[in-house]
Amino acid sequence: MMSNTQRVRWACYTSNLSMSVAGNLSPLLFLTFREMYGISYSLLGLLVMVNFVTQLIIDLIFSFFSHKFNIPVVLRIMPMLTILGLSVYALSPVLFPQNVYVGLLLGTVVFSTSCGLAEVLISPVIAALPSDNPDRDMSKLHSIYAWGVVGVVIFATLFLLLCGSQNWQWLAFIFMVMPLLSTVLFLCARIPPMKPPEKTSGAISFLKNRGVWACVIGIFLGGAAECTMAQWASGYLEQAMGIPKLLGDVFGVALFAATLGLGRTLFSKIGKHASHALYMGAIGATACYLIAAISPFPIVGLLGCAATGLCVSMLWPGSLIVASDRFPTGGVLIYALMAAGGDLGASVGPQLVGTVTDLAIESPTLISLASTLGTAPEQLGMKLGMLIGMLFPLAAIPLYRHFWKKDRAKIS
Repeated sequence: MMSNTQRVRWACYTSNLSMSVAGNLSPLLFLTFREMYGISYSLLGLLVMVNFVTQLIIDLIFSFFSHKFNIPVVLRIMPMLTILGLSVYALSPVLFPQNVYVGLLLGTVVFSTSCGLAEVLISPVIAALPSDNPDRDMSKLHSIYAWGVVGVVIFATLFLLLCGSQNWQWLAFIFMVMPLLSTVLFLCARIPPMKPPEKTSGAISFLKNRGVWACVIGIFLGGAAECTMAQWASGYLEQAMGIPKLLGDVFGVALFAATLGLGRTLFSKIGKHASHALYMGAIGATACYLIAAISPFPIVGLLGCAATGLCVSMLWPGSLIVASDRFPTGGVLIYALMAAGGDLGASVGPQLVGTVTDLAIESPTLISLASTLGTAPEQLGMKLGMLIGMLFPLAAIPLYRHFWKKDRAKIS
């Protein structure tokens, strides 16, 4: 018989798996939507932005008004929203036959709301459970998301290959299994108590602490470093390295996610100091971005992209661990603020790389330089974009070193 603690843990784990579906389904179906419904690339890219912006709005709402919500009730509703969003998403050709994109957008908003709630609430739930090593439990929680991405990418790629892209709706229905499990588990579990601030003024006073903002900046840079490579690896390998799209999807997204999951799993088993993992991860990620950007050899660029996953694996959960250790009374509020910082980085990083890449392609000077170097403007533009992505882990190095030095001072 499963204990209540085990039931709550598995409810959180399946919620994170649901997040891996909601966060990665649209990019895997971009080409399908383009071919079947004639949706423009800009509108397809907007689905990803809407996903992160919706999550960011939820994060901010909980940062200031978490005391207004009944958290156990919200947790039980959360997976139901994922099911509703995926249903609207899958049924969009039926519900909106004249404009399928409307259904895709509405479905994205609904399941992204669930993702935002999960980001804010799942980590403090895990932290509130009895544990011999809460830091490792937090790392394990986030490793499950990464392994979920691996499963989603591989399963979706095989499904579309074997069943045909015209049957994409069934893919969304199959992925509803995870939020269904979460719903059952949360309905049968007793949620541990978590303390939100008693009023909005408590949140405002909390925001005056410079240490809080240092942690938020840390997860902003970590989220940008992680999600920039996660979003761009497939396209970068195809456009800049000349690797076929199918291999780019599998090795660009799945292999990155696999190394991401490996890093988090290793920390959950043998890791000790999150701040040290942050510091070394930022140094390694900077090196991997640089290798991927300047290497003339496709296999080296692919390995650089894949190894980035290992290096950035602890930047998000490690920042959460550092923040929760420094502000143990922060409760739901500190996790909401950190989720907002991470989502902002996840939005800004990939968008900035795309903007820089587009500007580089349109620059007469860089077009001339690309011709001189014997490469296409798109290839040069994407390599410059990857160098911009390198700036996020590079900027994080001194901040994470500061965290590590403070932790070493406490130990000594």
